[in-house]
Amino acid sequence: MAGIAVAAAAYASRYGIQAWQAFKTRPPKLRKFYEGGFQPVMTKREAALILGVRERTPADKVREAHRRVMVANHPDAGGSHYLASKVNEAKDVMLGKTKGGESAF
Repeated sequence: MAGIAVAAAAYASRYGIQAWQAFKTRPPKLRKFYEGGFQPVMTKREAALILGVRERTPADKVREAHRRVMVANHPDAGGSHYLASKVNEAKDVMLGKTKGGESAF
């Protein structure tokens, strides 16, 4: 009986070590982003996705989100002019300044 218990403990520990090694060597979990391109006319939903806010976010939070995203994508800092124009368009759509579809590109 004791032999069976020792064998079961050894088997369980071997399985545990293999599981731990597989856990440690797994690839890092990457953040899931929106898959897909831009729509021809920007909607409020798309603008919220671009800025990383909800559709009913207050204006001051939209401005903070715009500033944060713009710093990361500004053309003077090596970002893309196209993405910067989309970020600006998203801010305008969220603040109700435009109905969308007015990107420079």
